Amino acid sequence: MLPVIAFGEALVDMLSSRLGNAADDAPETFTPYAGGAPANVAVACARLGVPSRFLGMLGDDHFGDFLAAELAAQGVELSGVCRTREARTALAFVSRDASGERTFDFYRPPAADLLYRLEHLPPGVFADPAILHLCSNSLTDPEIAETTLAMAEMAARAGRLVSVDANLRHNLWPNGRADGTLVTRLLDTADLLKLSREEVDDLRGDHPEDAWLAERLAAGVKLIVITDGGDDVRALGAGLSLSVTPPAVKPVDTTAGGDAFIGGLLARLAEDGAEEGWHHDTARLEEALAFACRCGAHAVTRPGSYVALPTQADLSPA
Repeated sequence: MLPVIAFGEALVDMLSSRLGNAADDAPETFTPYAGGAPANVAVACARLGVPSRFLGMLGDDHFGDFLAAELAAQGVELSGVCRTREARTALAFVSRDASGERTFDFYRPPAADLLYRLEHLPPGVFADPAILHLCSNSLTDPEIAETTLAMAEMAARAGRLVSVDANLRHNLWPNGRADGTLVTRLLDTADLLKLSREEVDDLRGDHPEDAWLAERLAAGVKLIVITDGGDDVRALGAGLSLSVTPPAVKPVDTTAGGDAFIGGLLARLAEDGAEEGWHHDTARLEEALAFACRCGAHAVTRPGSYVALPTQADLSPA
């Protein structure tokens, strides 16, 4: 079984007590939940029994202590986590509508996670077989972007599988809009690329969808997975096209749904050792995607991030 290494932001999701615009005379309160997309994926894998490691920077503050304790409690290996007094741990205030869809108000930058550099990497981090997982939220500042792209290159050079989830959050970027060219540069480092339907439409611009996806495959991406809320998941590769229908559920909080999905998919690949040709095994990929869909469906029926992610027992038939 391969370990999964996730790099990027760990932050605190401050989840609102209110749903949508419903009248509520009670004061609005916010409950802290440990979160951050790459950290969620590390936890998702750990909760499914796959060895996982998180690389990132936390503030030397109360919320950094909270995140470190939560990650450790979930079984995530933290020897690649650094602490700093130069910036505080990031916060995200999360509001939800009546269907569980969320909006984020980020308190970042400045934030500790943006200060991670290559010199903070543990020695020999990619010496042994592993899967590296990244997302675009670690591109929003020039120095952390350089670190992220260099890390993807290091992992690829070592022969490690690179997973990228676009996970676009425009309001994290200085101008309120993601740099599509820079994001696409990261996407093209991936072996496994996960996008939502909205992200495909956003990133391709006026480019025809099929042509834009073909460009990603031509750049070296082996498998593109496109999620679409509760609708079918599509997977594309060279000579491969799959469609999987997720379980029908009533969402409560979609915060961790995408991270649970990619965590479940990476867990299945890790269990198989992501052997050469993994992206051509149609039957195994279809099973892995169905498992990932079950993970995502489970997560959106519960509030929060780490606490919403399923274990193997949660996914077992009653």
